[in-house]
Amino acid sequence: MTVSIEKMEPIILASASPRRKELLSQARIPFIIRPSDFNETLEMTGSPAEIAEALAYFKALDVAKKTDRGMVLGADTIVVLDDMIFGKPADDDEAYFMLSRLNGHEHSVITGVALIDSEKGTVKKSHELTKVRFAELSQEEIRYYISTGEPEGKAGAYAVQGIGAMLVESIDGCYSNVVGLPLLKLRRMLEDFNIHVMSNRK
Repeated sequence: MTVSIEKMEPIILASASPRRKELLSQARIPFIIRPSDFNETLEMTGSPAEIAEALAYFKALDVAKKTDRGMVLGADTIVVLDDMIFGKPADDDEAYFMLSRLNGHEHSVITGVALIDSEKGTVKKSHELTKVRFAELSQEEIRYYISTGEPEGKAGAYAVQGIGAMLVESIDGCYSNVVGLPLLKLRRMLEDFNIHVMSNRK
């Protein structure tokens, strides 16, 4: 049975990320928040895309195990440069290292997305990749950006939707992916579950 946006139950977002909350609200997709307790600092093996998908899946699975029904959404964003994966910086020194490496270079932003129907156990996993090129920045500019506090909790130590927009020279691909959740990818994955978020809007 096809379900429209007006009749769908709220998605369960397995994340406390304010960026993902804002993106779902922007898309007018109904959701509730139940953050995952999965330890995302665990060592993972595989390609960057496989790691991003696995992290998203384990986040969603952690929440799905605790609920009887509902569509659980897990997501995880990583930044990749020369096969080096940058997650969230632990402190200002790590943020400086990340930003210095990204400085003047093109890198990949990969977001793994996982959907689990907690009632049926059905799983869909995918990922989105966007290319981002940083402008040439001086050490003073990098240190100023870190002083704003914005790099904290951000993959690759920057937020393209904030002050970090002034660090970015170009974006090739999905913008919302760089923010933290590829909305077009999510829409198509929901359609695999016969949930159509682009129909019957009032």
